[in-house]
Amino acid sequence: MAGGRRGPAWRVGAGLGALLCALHVQAACRDTTVTQELLKEGFHRDLLVKVELGEDAGGCAVAAQVHLPPGIYVDPYELATLQQHNLTKAVLFPDAVDVEAPEYSAKALVLLLFLEPDARRSRGFRGAVPVHARYHRPARGTREALVLLESPEVLLCCCHSEILIAALGQSQIWLCVNEESLLRVPVGLREHDSLVCALTLLTTGLCSALILAAACKYGHFSQ
Repeated sequence: MAGGRRGPAWRVGAGLGALLCALHVQAACRDTTVTQELLKEGFHRDLLVKVELGEDAGGCAVAAQVHLPPGIYVDPYELATLQQHNLTKAVLFPDAVDVEAPEYSAKALVLLLFLEPDARRSRGFRGAVPVHARYHRPARGTREALVLLESPEVLLCCCHSEILIAALGQSQIWLCVNEESLLRVPVGLREHDSLVCALTLLTTGLCSALILAAACKYGHFSQ
């Protein structure tokens, strides 16, 4: 129509399309299960997210939104390398991350991880991304700090026709799940502060003396 105006027939079609799309998404989300796992040990892990839809949702795009607390981060440079080799698909918010910051001065992140169909399950989707634990402050009476990784939110987009995209922009539904994970991070003991400081000063002084002695013995100094 002139001026880009659309008539009632288009609005009715868009409304019906939106309703059908919503019903399709609700059917796909019924009895859906979501699990997340932290693979490997130590400070460098792999976060694996798996989704099992309640019904077949052929053609739907599936993504998981993961809220990363300050104690965990994704290296944006590592993520870019993996995406260049088509090993993962993800978006990080914010995309600028201080990978050297300790836990107490870092900020939380949001990771949008796009899931691929699982070849072993007809209704399954999965995706993985490397995550890293940050250094924590020394603690008293414990050698571990616990970092809680909250349950992810899953986003389905099952509408692909132009009329539905024009009407809705995109079809989304968030699934609330109860699959929290705990990451145990080794920390130093405050009771060892004096010992650590003394050994550090002693080691630094000894190494400095050895370097100075070697420089005086083998160095060539011009007058």
